[in-house]
Order: sequence, then C-alpha cells, then structure tokens
Amino acid sequence: MIDPESPLCSGYITALREYLAQPDPKHLAPAHEFGAIALESSLLSADLARFHERALVGEVLPATPIRKRPGVIHRAGVFFAAALSPMEESTPDSRSAMKQLKRFVEILSRRSVQLAASNLELNVEIAQRKAVEHALEQSKIHYADLLKESNRLQRQMRLLSRQIISAHEDERKKISRELHDVIAQTLTGINVRLATLKRDAAVNTKGLAGNITKTQRLVEKSVQIVHRFARELRPAVLDDLGLIPALHAFLKSFSERTGVRARLNGFPEIEQMDSVRKTVLFRVAQEALINVSRHAEATHVGISFRRADGHACMDVHDNGQSFNVPSVMHANRGRRLGLIGMRERVEMVGGTFLIESSPGKGTTVSVCIPIPIPANRASKSTRGTSTKKA
Repeated sequence: MIDPESPLCSGYITALREYLAQPDPKHLAPAHEFGAIALESSLLSADLARFHERALVGEVLPATPIRKRPGVIHRAGVFFAAALSPMEESTPDSRSAMKQLKRFVEILSRRSVQLAASNLELNVEIAQRKAVEHALEQSKIHYADLLKESNRLQRQMRLLSRQIISAHEDERKKISRELHDVIAQTLTGINVRLATLKRDAAVNTKGLAGNITKTQRLVEKSVQIVHRFARELRPAVLDDLGLIPALHAFLKSFSERTGVRARLNGFPEIEQMDSVRKTVLFRVAQEALINVSRHAEATHVGISFRRADGHACMDVHDNGQSFNVPSVMHANRGRRLGLIGMRERVEMVGGTFLIESSPGKGTTVSVCIPIPIPANRASKSTRGTSTKKA
C-alpha cells in the first residue's frame, strides 16, 4: 500500500494542477515522466489510480465550481491516461486492464462529483438554517426591546395620567379659591351694601345716590371677574371672531398683567382653519405665554404665523432666560406637564412641535399644522399692533 502522503503522491498532485492550469498536449510531458518514475518504483496502475483519486477528489474538485467540474474531470482523465502510458507500453497484455481501470476511475470521479455536489447542497442548507436561526434570534431580541419600550411607555403614561389628575385638581382648587375669596366676598359686600341702602332709604335719602354708585361698582367688578374666568376657560372671541382677535385680546391682557411687551403677526388665511386647529394654536400660545410669565423673566414676546409647504406654522419667541429642553421634557415633575400638553395637542391634529432655547437667544416654541391654505389668496401679512403696559 502506498502512503497517500508520500512525495510521489504530492508530486502527482502538483503535476496534475499544472496541467489543468494549462491543458495543452505539450504540457503532458510531466505525466509521462511521472508514469516512468512510477514504473521504475515498481508502482502498479492501482497505485496511480489512488494518486489520481486523491488529487482529483481531495484537492481539485472541492475548489472547482459545479458547472466546470465535468470539463476538469475530462482533462484530468487525459492526464491520468498519459501517466499510465509508460506502463501500457511495458506490458502490452495489460492494455485491456488499463482501459477497465480508466473507466473505473471515470465512474469513481463522477460519483465523487455527485457526492461533492450533495455535500455542497447540504452545506447550503445548513447555512440557510443557521441564517434562519440567526434571524429568529434577532427577532427575539427585537421583540424583547419592543416589550421593554412598551413597558416604559406604559409607565410614562401612568405617570402622565397622575400628573394630569393632579393638575386638574390644582386647577379646581384655584377656581374654588377664586370663587370663595373674590366673587363670594364681592357678592357678600353687595348684599351688605344693599341691606344698608334699604335701611337708610327708609330713614333718610341723603347720600343714597352715592351708595348706589358704589354698589354698582361692586357689581361691575363681579362681572369683570366672571368674564375673566370665562376667558381663561374658553374665550368666546375665539369662536365668535377668530384666532387672531382672540390672541390680540389675550396678548393685551397678558401685557397689562405682566408688563411684557407683546407683538402679533398673522395672515388672513389662518382664519380658514377649522375650530379644532385654531383651538390648538390658541392653547399652545396661551401655555407658552404662561411659561414666559412664570420662568423666562423676558421683556418682549412675539407671536408670528407663516406658511410652509402646506402647513400653517406659529412661532412664539421670547428674549428671556433659556433652559435645557431635553432635561425639562424628560423630568419626572409637574413642571414638564405644560410642555407635554402642548406637544400632545399639536400631535393630535397631525402637527409637529419643537422647542429651541439657547443662552442669549431666548426660547422659541414652533408649531406646524398641516392645513390646506389656498396659494392664490392674498399673502400680505396682517400685522398686529404692539401692546404694552403703560
């Protein structure tokens, strides 16, 4: 038995590779030389068949694409026949056996090719299964991340719900306190003054006109307080006259109350929006101005409207102190509830909400709501007058 790792076997493999690289008849000389060396070394044709099988099946075919393997097998058979020729010439009676051996090698090579193809298909199937397993594992990780994100959003929604409930309760307390401390006391004063007028009128009418005037002033004050409550809850001018007049009225009251100068720039087509969208813009502007009065320490604030790619956009800008927007938006405190409420209102109508704040430049709240505004309508801006505290 010849060792397949012997130098003769390695030499056969090298000679076969060189021939397959340049399959020309003049390059068959190494095959003849190798056959002569094998004959001198007392090797049998079966030994050469083993060399050929090892070279073809173990070395050449695995590195050859399937579609090219038949041609490689044919050329390798030519090389093998050339290697056997010295043995055929030395023993003419063995030519028949050599032919049978060649056919045996060809059959063995074809079966080896089929086996290699089956192994290749098996490797492809294994690779596909591994890819599917990897995809399933990635999908598992993805859905685990989605579950974590869902749980986080649920916790955030619960926290936000508690904050909303708390804010509603605080608002009820404020209204209750205002009704008790302001309106109820004013009405009580009116009732006392009316009782005094009734008593004094029965005895002496002197000074009756002055007392009636004072009582009327108390009534007017009560009416003004009730109107202020109504405006804060839902301004009637927003429904009756539109968004721009409602903002004008609110800015006038805001400037008188805070001393902050305010300006409004708009365009007529903004009033073509439906009531829901106008309410969203009004509430966002209202909340932004409340934040300015509480935190910004600003001296000027402006509200401007513009058209941008089929959107109605509103910018509320102040020249006050800046703040870290991400930290406030993600804070677990009630101070962020107003900002989140503004964003939720805008997203409810398919809009976008953005806050920009930087030192020295103040804060800008930007809102864009998709709304069809005719392009052929007048585009001249309607400038609101500045309103400031005298």
